[in-house]
Amino acid sequence: MTGRVYRLHSTLELPLEDVTSYFESDPELPPEIADVDITRRNNTLIIKAVSTDNNLSKYTPTAQLKASVTETRVYEEEPPRAGGPQWVQDEEEEIPSELVEFACFKGDRETVLQNSALQYPMFLVLREIALQTEKGNLTAITEEDGDLVATRIVEGEERPATVEVVESPRQSGAEGNGVNWRDNKFIS
Repeated sequence: MTGRVYRLHSTLELPLEDVTSYFESDPELPPEIADVDITRRNNTLIIKAVSTDNNLSKYTPTAQLKASVTETRVYEEEPPRAGGPQWVQDEEEEIPSELVEFACFKGDRETVLQNSALQYPMFLVLREIALQTEKGNLTAITEEDGDLVATRIVEGEERPATVEVVESPRQSGAEGNGVNWRDNKFIS
């Protein structure tokens, strides 16, 4: 299978524990990927593709997914809001909560999906992760076997998406809107 990723935007957030358990469950990876290496450096999670192709140079960086890791307090119940009845504020009952680490795959293609070798197969891995999330979106335009494919996943659910080709705003009416540097009387 051949493919290419043209555009990608992600706002995916899921518990770090869910990401690690997903890969520990031995998911079905694309045929070009033998395995993934998961590394954590401070507050950054890097999931790097390991190629099945022995001809790929060991110095060629394979595609990797990059996520920031943040801690978020998760409440078992919703905390009371300000402006509620006075008698609720007098009790000051503590709501049970815990700190949970989240992997946040946020940004465009160069931020989330890095390096070009095995980029499309690694996009397919990100797509599977997106189907596991409850928070965030993944939108992409890819090419698969010569056809453009639009992908849109919202909060773990695949939604309809289309690719629309429009005329570039730079091509339409560019003559009258910009500065003509060659015939500018202020530049000698």
